[in-house]
Amino acid sequence: MTRVLSTAVAAVAATVALALPAQAVVFDPRPGAAGAGDPLFPTLGNGGYDVQHYDLAFDFTPVTYDFTGTMTITAQATQDLSSFNLDIDSYAVDQVTVNGKAATWAISKGQSGQELTVTPPGDGLHDRRMFKTVITYHGNGRTKPVGAVGWRYMSDGGFVSAAQASRADTFAPVNDTTMDKATWSFHLTAPDGWTPAANGVATGTHPASDARTTWDFRLDSPMAPELLGISVGRQTQITGKARGVRLRSYVPDDQVERYRPIVERTGEQIAWLEDTLGVRFPFDTYGVQIVRDGYSDALENQTLSLFGPNWFANSATSTTYTNVMIHELTHQWFGDSVTPTTWQSAWLNEGPAVYYAAVWAEQQGGTTLEEKMHTAYTKLDAVRKSDGPPGLPTELGGFNIYDGAAVVLYALHERVGQEKFDAIVKSWLIRHRDSNADTQDFIDNAVQVTHDSSLRPFLEDWLFAADNPSMPGHPDWS
Repeated sequence: MTRVLSTAVAAVAATVALALPAQAVVFDPRPGAAGAGDPLFPTLGNGGYDVQHYDLAFDFTPVTYDFTGTMTITAQATQDLSSFNLDIDSYAVDQVTVNGKAATWAISKGQSGQELTVTPPGDGLHDRRMFKTVITYHGNGRTKPVGAVGWRYMSDGGFVSAAQASRADTFAPVNDTTMDKATWSFHLTAPDGWTPAANGVATGTHPASDARTTWDFRLDSPMAPELLGISVGRQTQITGKARGVRLRSYVPDDQVERYRPIVERTGEQIAWLEDTLGVRFPFDTYGVQIVRDGYSDALENQTLSLFGPNWFANSATSTTYTNVMIHELTHQWFGDSVTPTTWQSAWLNEGPAVYYAAVWAEQQGGTTLEEKMHTAYTKLDAVRKSDGPPGLPTELGGFNIYDGAAVVLYALHERVGQEKFDAIVKSWLIRHRDSNADTQDFIDNAVQVTHDSSLRPFLEDWLFAADNPSMPGHPDWS
């Protein structure tokens, strides 16, 4: 009897509920956050939206360094927005539209550059809705930025971009955080006789006004803004193919014969890393860009790594330059395809790049991996106390996230053996391809692949402890 009554009451309640109108979703527009909350760079990037695609038209005049730009950003709101921010630095904004209508905007100083605050017309933007923002702007590449410099100047009057970790905004308005990857297209215009380059696949050229040409590029794999790689210079494109990957490198016009043998080694390096990692190259194109001067570092812009000429000074008598080429190539998997959610996990970029470059060097007859890791292990203990452990660096660029992080990977290798180590790496690259992941994701992956829960405290000690743990298999290391 009780059951019958309960059923009847439930049926009546359900009927009443169906008869009531659905509760209306309240539109509550608020400003998007002026920072993405990165532990090392709290104000870098912005909140309230997710960029889907960047389309950059950039017209550059060599020697004078004057430029004009139009950035079209297709994004999805992640909240009701009354306004939203973009990262910019050191150029003038001419106009901003949102969904084809004029928007109001203001520029203010940020912690690492400038903030462009955009207020869309009307009542605001609805959560989950797509919207398109177009910003036209102009500037000069030699203007001193509010933050660090992203431009590198060539003696021929051209430039290359070196945007990591927060300098993409010196070239165009972006959401400058590793957390917001998007696809890209580029339309770079320069005077005839000058060659632009950009990330992705070159899709063609077409005439522009005043004896200028526009060069188009497309990147279908998502990329974080810090991996932006654009340039204009007196440079020659060298093409090829390796295992289905289209190769497209750039060298100074007057140094082609010197650098051609160097860039043509890229094919064998891709093959070696594919075989070593057990994972195909993550993009459909790759190349190296060797500049004539004005830059002395090496940097993995996505699909187009950047090198200063100093790395190749002894190329006629030594092949040690290939070590740094392997380092930057490794980043295409670790950092570009699988991108750290925040810069606190930068060891996931640099550790594998150092580790696999060391494996390559040993196979080429150089210092053994064990010797290199022993030296780094000895130094790392003090670095943990001064700059933080590999998984909790106090800033970027330190020994802890480079050689120190490679030591962490070596310890994992010594603990689990080659077969399981390779399985962990392969699973990591496949599982998180074209996305973001952080340190805890790496630990979770290692545990899941090996079914060994003891790897969790093991890796946590290596990544977060203030002192070096004991190295497995090497009791004499201290």
